[in-house]
Amino acid sequence: MSKSPAWTRKEGQNPEGGLNARGRASARSQGMNLQPPAPKPKNKRDAARRRSFCARMQGMKKKLTSEKTKRDPDSRINKSLRAWNCGGSKSTKKANTGGQMGRGDGCCARGKTRGRMT
Repeated sequence: MSKSPAWTRKEGQNPEGGLNARGRASARSQGMNLQPPAPKPKNKRDAARRRSFCARMQGMKKKLTSEKTKRDPDSRINKSLRAWNCGGSKSTKKANTGGQMGRGDGCCARGKTRGRMT
């Protein structure tokens, strides 16, 4: 019986969250293109990767995890958010406006289109 790839086992996972170099190499051999975390980006591309990752993972944490997992500091999702330095700051435009179009005070959520373009 063959072993599963390293990125799915403990030896390919970083105890601090995410994958270690061995896990990324294992994933790369299966056609995935994974890069190490960018907690302190040095260029615009890494900054965009970090913003995208943080937004995506915080959304997954909010929608797809149980209450116990959300509070557990040792859960994989919380460890990876820490590894990417995804704090609770609301520095993105979408977070500041509440995800609505317009002024951001909720005015567009009440109208006929509820902030959607028609």
